[in-house]
Amino acid sequence: MCATCGCGHSDVQVGGHTHAPGMDATRVIQIERDILARNDHAAAHNRDHFARDGVLALNLVSSPGSGKTTLLTRTIAAMDSPAMVIEGDQQTSLDADRIREAGAPAVQVNTGKGCHLDAEMVHRALHHLDPTPGTTLFIENVGNLVCPAGFDLGEGARVVILSVTEGEDKPLKYPDMFRTADLMVLNKSDLLPYVPFDADTCIEYARRINPKIEVLTLSALTGDGMGPWVDWIAGRR
Repeated sequence: MCATCGCGHSDVQVGGHTHAPGMDATRVIQIERDILARNDHAAAHNRDHFARDGVLALNLVSSPGSGKTTLLTRTIAAMDSPAMVIEGDQQTSLDADRIREAGAPAVQVNTGKGCHLDAEMVHRALHHLDPTPGTTLFIENVGNLVCPAGFDLGEGARVVILSVTEGEDKPLKYPDMFRTADLMVLNKSDLLPYVPFDADTCIEYARRINPKIEVLTLSALTGDGMGPWVDWIAGRR
């Protein structure tokens, strides 16, 4: 994490310590604590809001290109209950446009140089959506396996999506993300015969980091395995 929010700055990480040019380590740590404390306060407010209104909020996190938006469009079509989406990207409204075309209300949040959504961004977006009781609110975070791990959004569950076109060692390389996730979705299973991805090893690594993590394997493109995913959402709701 950088000295302010973990994004877009020229901090240097050496030997596990963060260094910001012109700022001593104690000051850097204090800034980070203040930012996270403010975020946690906003996240608690969001969580109370969701509980009061009967809304299931799911924070979807992944690296870029994992297939989050394709998974969401397929999920919206398969669900028998209301769904809304908060779309996080650095630029453009392309993903929000795709969600609306799939039939769900969506709000685009552009973070500019920022590499994650925070709880206040989610809070502001909620006022544009006004979800009704029984709604599943999907929060599609910015594609990044580092910064989003440290920011609670007030979600009811965190879902990390990993495509089989990535390395099976991702859980070991990005442990904070997998440690804080409730579910790992292995996406693009239709490509398993064509890529050197060992699903069993990936799952073992994920459970080495987080013994309680649940795992589902599916293909958002073909629809294979979507049933258990929709059932998982219903169970959470």
